Amino acid sequence: MAYDPNVLRRATARLEAEKRRREDEQELLRRQVYAKEPRLAQLDKRLQGTMAQLVAASLRRGENAGDAVRAIRDQNLDIQRERAVLLGAMGLPEDALDPKPACPLCGDTGWRGAQMCRCLQQLCTEEQIQELSKLLDLGEQSFDTFRLDYYSQAIWPGRGTSPRDNMDLVYEVCLNYAQKFGRFYIRNLFLSGAPGLGKTFLSACIARTVSEQGVSVVYDTAANIFAQFETRKFQRDSQGVQSALDETRRYLNCDLLILDDLGSEMTTQFVQSALYELINTRLVGGKHTVISSNLTMEEASRRYTPQIASRLSGEYYVLHFFGDDIRLLKKKQV
Repeated sequence: MAYDPNVLRRATARLEAEKRRREDEQELLRRQVYAKEPRLAQLDKRLQGTMAQLVAASLRRGENAGDAVRAIRDQNLDIQRERAVLLGAMGLPEDALDPKPACPLCGDTGWRGAQMCRCLQQLCTEEQIQELSKLLDLGEQSFDTFRLDYYSQAIWPGRGTSPRDNMDLVYEVCLNYAQKFGRFYIRNLFLSGAPGLGKTFLSACIARTVSEQGVSVVYDTAANIFAQFETRKFQRDSQGVQSALDETRRYLNCDLLILDDLGSEMTTQFVQSALYELINTRLVGGKHTVISSNLTMEEASRRYTPQIASRLSGEYYVLHFFGDDIRLLKKKQV
């Protein structure tokens, strides 16, 4: 799972800040309790001592080692009982002064060995959705708010079906793709149609739903993506190159890439090379991609190299968008 480094950094900072907040609260409570009942401070100090003695006794050899361990354990239990009574008299549970991580799975580190813990994964999901919201206005865009009534029920010329019936099918495919991400039989989508027909809206719906599953999602326009590939190759400033390297890595390695507005870029030889690297690397790595474009698949096949055209036509499921411009319809209703 390749989260954007910025997303991971912000999520980790939130995890650490929350951990420090809890530790500060615990330390404040400890000081207040010790001030009211100094005996508790003495008992806690003795508990620490018995733990050290217990470790030392456990490492001893000889016939008396077992007796020593039992004696220390009995002493430890006596201290804990007295401690529990004093805390109870103050209206506190017996573990009130014990360190308690919010996540018992990782102890608030965010990691279980080399695997990201679900607590940090949840924070990454929240940060990722916030990042996507800056680009996609995710506040209102969800499958629940998608409206079919904007699409005409009249048969569309040359299509043999109405825009509404077509979009009903498109909606169901996108919904299943997002909700069953990684399990759905379709791995890659090519959303094809004129502007103003809902391609970006449904892309945002997919991004939100997949992100909420704890999966790394990156959305960007074709122009921005190719600009980063160009910077990676031609930029001479080391800081700029490193930034472009980070960006292109996340395009190549994220679980889901949503590439918006393919075909709007200047189709140079370099862009052809970058697009091939992007598509082929993600296919080889088993990564999922959603491409939206004003081009039809036939137009894309003519615009790009045969190698790119072969991969697009062979590995991407085309969803056709047609009908009246939704943006214009909304303007008329205002």
